[in-house]
Amino acid sequence: MKRSATANWKGTGKEGNGTVSTDSGVLKDTQYSYLSRFESGIGTNPEELIAAAHAGCFTMKLSFVISGAGFTPGNIDTKAAVTFEGGAIPGIHLTVTASVPGLDEAKFQEFAEDAKANCPISKLLNTNITMEAKLV
Repeated sequence: MKRSATANWKGTGKEGNGTVSTDSGVLKDTQYSYLSRFESGIGTNPEELIAAAHAGCFTMKLSFVISGAGFTPGNIDTKAAVTFEGGAIPGIHLTVTASVPGLDEAKFQEFAEDAKANCPISKLLNTNITMEAKLV
């Protein structure tokens, strides 16, 4: 399986702007710019897209881990916060809450750590990944 996306940029890094699109069409000529990346401009940015990919991948992996142990997740919510400093991404922090009938907190923590270590996006990223996971 291969997934792909495209990007187009016009102009200088600071004054120019661009678009990103995905083959699925979920993103179609979605705007990004210096302002959307470094200030409060309209549009997306690479770090936001990494956060979305990581949150989605981790959450699905956690569901697979929990289900594989014989439990059925009622709901899993994940926020991935990407830190962008000095032209690098030194870390990503995952904040996770889940409701899983019959699962105790210790097992949930074990499953969350497994998902954090083994989701494909976590494996791809060469950065520090921290996490707060809570069973609700």
